[in-house]
Formats: sequence, C-alpha cells, structure tokens
Amino acid sequence: MHDLNLSIPDDFEKEPELPIPEIDEQKKIVAELKRLEEAGELTPEILHAFMTGERKPE
Repeated sequence: MHDLNLSIPDDFEKEPELPIPEIDEQKKIVAELKRLEEAGELTPEILHAFMTGERKPE
C-alpha cells in the first residue's frame, strides 16, 4: 500500500477563515444572488465577492 503524503507545504498560504454570517444575513445573500441570477447579472466575480464578504446584500 502507498503512503499518501497529505501534509501541507510550509510555504502554502492558507486563506483566512471567513466568519459565517448570521442566518438572517445568509438569507439576504441568497435572495440577492437569486435576484441577480434572474436578472442575468450574476457573474463569477459578484458571486466571489459575496462569498468572501467583500460585497453585502442590499
């Protein structure tokens, strides 16, 4: 059997852990994403901004 080396290299930069938004905030984000998707305005960049907290629902 092969030993799998699953260790993370020392120079690996881990992304900072993001705080999970409150459930009400999550619902607002989901509603905003659905609205943007239905309007044809949802882009990978907008989705990323919401997922990283750079953008908040209106």
